[in-house]
Amino acid sequence: MTASLFSLQGQTALVTGGAKGIGKGIVSVLRQAGANVVIADIDREQGQATAKELGAHYQHTDVRVQQSCQDAVAAVVERFGALDILCSNTGIFPQKKLADMTEADWDQTHGINLKGTFLMVQAALAAMQPRGYGRIVITSSITGPVTGFPGWSHYGASKAGQLGFMRSVALEYARFGITINAVMPGNVLSEGLIAQGEEYLNQMRAAVPTHTLGTPQDIGYAACFLASREAAYITGQTIIIDGGQILPESAEALL
Repeated sequence: MTASLFSLQGQTALVTGGAKGIGKGIVSVLRQAGANVVIADIDREQGQATAKELGAHYQHTDVRVQQSCQDAVAAVVERFGALDILCSNTGIFPQKKLADMTEADWDQTHGINLKGTFLMVQAALAAMQPRGYGRIVITSSITGPVTGFPGWSHYGASKAGQLGFMRSVALEYARFGITINAVMPGNVLSEGLIAQGEEYLNQMRAAVPTHTLGTPQDIGYAACFLASREAAYITGQTIIIDGGQILPESAEALL
């Protein structure tokens, strides 16, 4: 019997930042698709709780540290024999206007969002290349690559940087049967977004043609497709998941 379309049965995925928010949504969808999933997260308590809830495994990981990323991949290979999928999702988005931003603020955001992507992808590729197969999905954002928002210049720069990194790495590894793509969420109802307050959430809903905010699972479904065997002919590409937020030329288009 052939596997169902987009089935990940028998495959193993590593999801960074999978303890909560968008990462948790990705984990839940990959599990529904049949994958073995390891959550790589710095939050041990929440990571273990999410792993228990979703039938996944937990590996304590700090994406800012090369050895920690390599250890996470090694733990996956030791437990399951191979790493098929990496969803590089870890990210932070502290809000701070440029005039008030310190060098430490900039370095923290880039250290987690951009350097963390580099280190985790590099570690995963070292395990995938000898097998001649792999799927990597990076969680970027519409903020930075497409849009801007006051207070997130450091975040936007890191997210745009992820896409520049992705395109070149996709070219380096295409010959090895490895694809590298990105999802670009708009406003998604994660813990981080909810923390911005109801006024911000209402402002965002008003800016989205569907007048709704996305769910972490919405991002998970797109990541699951890009992680599938069926997506073999897609690499170096992005999927925007934003309810049409970037489409209007002006606010009048939403009336």
